[in-house]
Amino acid sequence: MHNYRPAPVLEALGVCSEDEQLYRVLLARPESTATDLAASADWPANRVSRHLRSLLSLGLASRTPGRPARYVPAVPEAAVELLALRKQAAIVEARLGAAMLSAEFRQPDAFTVIRGTEAIAQRFYQAHQCAQDEVLVLDQLLVSTRHGVTYRTIYDMDSLSQPGDLAAARSSGCCRMLRDVPLKLVVVDRRIALLPTGADVVVELGPSSLLDALLRLFDLLWHQASPLTPAVSEGPLTSDDRQLLSLAAAGLTDQAIARRLGVAQRTVERRMQRILRALDATTRFQAGLRAGQQGLLV
Repeated sequence: MHNYRPAPVLEALGVCSEDEQLYRVLLARPESTATDLAASADWPANRVSRHLRSLLSLGLASRTPGRPARYVPAVPEAAVELLALRKQAAIVEARLGAAMLSAEFRQPDAFTVIRGTEAIAQRFYQAHQCAQDEVLVLDQLLVSTRHGVTYRTIYDMDSLSQPGDLAAARSSGCCRMLRDVPLKLVVVDRRIALLPTGADVVVELGPSSLLDALLRLFDLLWHQASPLTPAVSEGPLTSDDRQLLSLAAAGLTDQAIARRLGVAQRTVERRMQRILRALDATTRFQAGLRAGQQGLLV
């Protein structure tokens, strides 16, 4: 490679200069193997592997199925939009922390603290029974839903580690999955929020600037999260295919997907190859884009 290094442009979005350097190499040489990238960047293999893991976690690259593993760069416009959303979510979370401090030290009556397992369970039940229009949930598994009420849930990836967890999550309404959900939360009709803050401690919030910050955070995370509930739509994919593609879009490896679905990893790899052929796609990223364009994922 030439000695010239362009000035980094993604640092403001949390991408270090070396991650961006490897991303640029991958943009110039899509579907490269780690060995190819090491040769192109003139880096040792362990350095390439470390920064590839970072690119995957940032959503700047995806890994194709099969051996040897090949890596595909995310489209820059889409990648920057995702990074910007994450940055906005971090800003909202910081504002949430500041609002909680303000409420604690300046407005002692701005919220109610509920302590004890039984009291907390009773309050969650009461809030759920009072829901009229909508319940928003962050990383909490609801045991039941009410007719006529819209439920939107975002689960942390680590919370759905067993095969039965996916089925239970999908039965609770429209749900999505995201890596590293920052907190647990239930909001009823956008006017009551129950926020677990520790062992056997829940903070209840009413209408306030703090609740508004939580609602903005939820909306940002919802746009970032990958759907777990497939759309009801005719198309080239079965419902199982759409579920698998949703998990892949969330960043899970074939091994992690196989564990959640209770199937062999080789089965996941074969189904993913069939999905790519059905959507006339060469990479998972491309397949996810085309599935979204066709309304096959919601």
